[in-house]
Amino acid sequence: MKIQIIVASTRDGRNADRVLPWLRQRVEFDGDVEVDVLDLRQWALPPFAETTSTVGDAMDPQYSSPVLRSWNRTLAEGDAYVVLTPEYNHSLPSSLKNAIDSTWQSFSLRNKPYIAVAYSVGIAAGARAVEHLATIAIESELVPLRNAVLIPYVGSAFTDSGQPADPRLEAALDIALEDLKWWSAALRTARRAGELPPAAHRRK
Repeated sequence: MKIQIIVASTRDGRNADRVLPWLRQRVEFDGDVEVDVLDLRQWALPPFAETTSTVGDAMDPQYSSPVLRSWNRTLAEGDAYVVLTPEYNHSLPSSLKNAIDSTWQSFSLRNKPYIAVAYSVGIAAGARAVEHLATIAIESELVPLRNAVLIPYVGSAFTDSGQPADPRLEAALDIALEDLKWWSAALRTARRAGELPPAAHRRK
């Protein structure tokens, strides 16, 4: 099973770097899981501007730039995703929205589950980013799972050793990862049994 951790924030001094080492360690705890970190800071994705002419063949999209092709092919290799995101202005970062928009026509996220691990500097803990992400994910046919990990006051949420100051975060992540692995296995079995073409390809 291959789980990809998508790091949404691209800012200097981002709080994602407080969370990621612990998160990656917990995801990798199961030896049967291969983990790949997709840091959007390292993916120079252009602002989404694809059209049917730049994408090319809808059944095998080529896109207008090599980085878009690589992004979609990399995502297609994943069985499940952990989205690590902050909350900006009651929503998610534009970098994450653009990364999802950039899968248009490839359906590289389709019929695969994800969990959200969200954080904020205040009490909201990224809850509104998680809710907004779910509505975007559904349109991309990415499967949002109910249980998320919400980290309030992220600046003080971790000890000097990098572990959560609140043990409830460990419990929340354990539950979310159990869900993710179960759904990943179930949906992978279903995909291998026979992929249902996207609705866009079934319309006449």
